[in-house]
Amino acid sequence: PPPAQNPSPGPTRNRASINAGTVGVISGGADGTYIRIAADLANVLDGEDLRIIPMIGRGSLQNLRDIMFLRGVDIGIVQMDARASLKAENLHNAAADRLRYITRLYNEEVHILASQSITDIRQLDGKKVNIDKDGSGTNLTARLIFKALGVNPEFTTHDQATSYAQLRSGEIDAAVYVAGRPVRAISEFQGEGRFHLLGIPFEGELAEAYFPARFENSDYPRLIEAGQPVDTLAVGSILAVFNWPEKTERYKKVERFVNEFFSRFEEFQQPGRHKKWQEVNLAAEVPGWERLKVAQKWLDQHAAKTSRAAATSAPSAEPRWMSGEAAQRERMFNEFLTWQRQQ
Repeated sequence: PPPAQNPSPGPTRNRASINAGTVGVISGGADGTYIRIAADLANVLDGEDLRIIPMIGRGSLQNLRDIMFLRGVDIGIVQMDARASLKAENLHNAAADRLRYITRLYNEEVHILASQSITDIRQLDGKKVNIDKDGSGTNLTARLIFKALGVNPEFTTHDQATSYAQLRSGEIDAAVYVAGRPVRAISEFQGEGRFHLLGIPFEGELAEAYFPARFENSDYPRLIEAGQPVDTLAVGSILAVFNWPEKTERYKKVERFVNEFFSRFEEFQQPGRHKKWQEVNLAAEVPGWERLKVAQKWLDQHAAKTSRAAATSAPSAEPRWMSGEAAQRERMFNEFLTWQRQQ
């Protein structure tokens, strides 16, 4: 038989040139928002000189580790509060050196799915509550929220699909998931009317670190009665990247991604893309993080364009520690709720 032939990438391109334009983006689980955002990146940006490879990840904390250490991972979607947890692994200083952000993305809402008999989050004290796998953003944020409220559930760390089955069977009392609404797995949750989404108070330490958010009947008609919105919390997410030295091949690859992503950002806000893109302001800053140089350079060169875009985007609800006097904080909170009701 004739010798086997290696598949050819095309008459004008070789393997090196193809890999030079390939960017790996670590995201989240198959039912979450991260993977849908990564898929949008691929659908919009894939072309002759740039190819996006969306990867299913294990959550924000693991995504940070993967960006720092895993081959093939160039960029990741992570929660803003995830990097602080690396202190326990003595990786915080390394993360500050090795990690940068490209842009702030959208807010992710905290979903607590519980039995109708549980009407207050404090009733979960001593109850079995699933908070997703170790290393996930849900696991991290859930622990911080319950600690701030002084509530001590018995945590389980199953994946989301398993937790919903256990919730229906009565093995656990609630399941937590931090993801941008609407979450398909929660929208499609079959509970025969026995479950609902539980509210979380915006108070004390939580008001210092998180954003106010609200679920409406239009978000989850099976779980929320019309005219009875559920107040919850949200945490910001960012597009994080390894801080490659300038002029290296990996830096050039990320530079190509940034220039394409920023230049074509309006395409992400067109119909057919995830509605969370409507919340993104490319110029928004992330406290405690340093922006990648090429991203900051692009924003500086296109300051007029990004200013116009920010002026027409939805008002942002920053955490209270970013706002100022009490009156200003209250005004921002009320403006946020007004905007959210209009969406």
